[in-house]
Amino acid sequence: MQVSVENTSVLERRMSITVPAERIESQVNKRLQQTAQKAKIPGFRPGKVPMSVIRQRYEADARQEAVGDVIQASFYEAVVEQKLNPAGAPSVEPKVLEKGKDLEYVATFEVFPEFTVAGFEGIAVERLSADVADADLDNMLEILRKQNVRFEAADRAAQKDDQLNIDFVGKIDGEAFAGGSAKGTQLVLGSGRMIPGFEDGLVGAKAGEERVLNLTFPEDYQNLDLANKAAEFTVTVNSVSEPKLPELTEEFFAQFGIKEAGLEGFRAEVRKNMERELRQAIKSKVKNQVMDGLLASNPIEVPKALLENEVNRLRVQAVQQFGGNIKPDQLPAELFEEQAKRRVVLGLIVAEVVKQFELKPDDARVRELIQEMASAYQEPEQVVSWYYKNEQQLNEVRSVVLEEQVVDTVLQKASVTDKSVSYEEAVKPVEAPQAD
Repeated sequence: MQVSVENTSVLERRMSITVPAERIESQVNKRLQQTAQKAKIPGFRPGKVPMSVIRQRYEADARQEAVGDVIQASFYEAVVEQKLNPAGAPSVEPKVLEKGKDLEYVATFEVFPEFTVAGFEGIAVERLSADVADADLDNMLEILRKQNVRFEAADRAAQKDDQLNIDFVGKIDGEAFAGGSAKGTQLVLGSGRMIPGFEDGLVGAKAGEERVLNLTFPEDYQNLDLANKAAEFTVTVNSVSEPKLPELTEEFFAQFGIKEAGLEGFRAEVRKNMERELRQAIKSKVKNQVMDGLLASNPIEVPKALLENEVNRLRVQAVQQFGGNIKPDQLPAELFEEQAKRRVVLGLIVAEVVKQFELKPDDARVRELIQEMASAYQEPEQVVSWYYKNEQQLNEVRSVVLEEQVVDTVLQKASVTDKSVSYEEAVKPVEAPQAD
């Protein structure tokens, strides 16, 4: 077999391969012999069909199969021989396929980039530290109460935060429009569910009252047919209900799976969850800074095949998340290219760090992470056992731990500044940079 390789770009390779005709003919004959043993042809007993008849009927198909298999096998042999690492399936262009002649074809493909990860010393990381103060715990309890608010009928005018049951009809130029009317809708004043002015226009209304609201749809309204148009809404208030926060009682605690522990037990459980969230938030922010630093310090070319695969994965995830009668390939690739490129590049960089520093998942850290995740459940030991019985799930945890070890490896050489902050600041999500 003859092989020659041409570098057509940083990552693309054009490999010309010649396979001796004897190898093709050997594969064709092997297939024909296998066919002869089981072929059923009128006038002949099974296994007694002359090879000339078998060849006449089946040689074309046998040759096509043989060529396909030989191309696949010889391509693999060639990349091993040339020490190449393809990043995707090759595009194969046959050059010579004639019977009795050597098989010649050209395979074009991309390879994984070869690089050494560097620049750890230039990565700056701000590592936050915080505690869960009593005030933070009290604030969280109030949040939990508000999330479980009940509404009770109120014999008074509506106020902000009240829940109204309403009927409404919307018209533009005197004509009702699609989606502009509803009956029996529950609306909390101040929730921002409706267009600007709608909820404010119902403050002070009482049950049984009808109000007419003259409003204008925002310029950036999601339905472009309605954007910036004036509309008249006739609203009938069916009922007014005021919010009632639940008391911190055993009944309230039971909603969170905490029984017979009282207020102190409930506070302890909430504090434990807050501390877990705090650790995860701090770890995540450090990781993001490290990954941003690795990206900035190690610009590399991305194989198109890997980028396309990741874009397709993100398309599928988007459809699964948002639903709708849409197929993944109907979503524009441009929507996902930036995110896909970041994922692919980081995947290559992280894999190279693992290779350079010969990292392996630390078993103790794997168990520690599983126990941390399991602590959020009522039967943590069962969750731990489940992970260790499911190899796929266990491998996912190992991957997370290995990524954490990569972060630790970078932090040993990076410029790290420790900063004490409040709980709220520590858990607050990092805002994405605004596009210009």
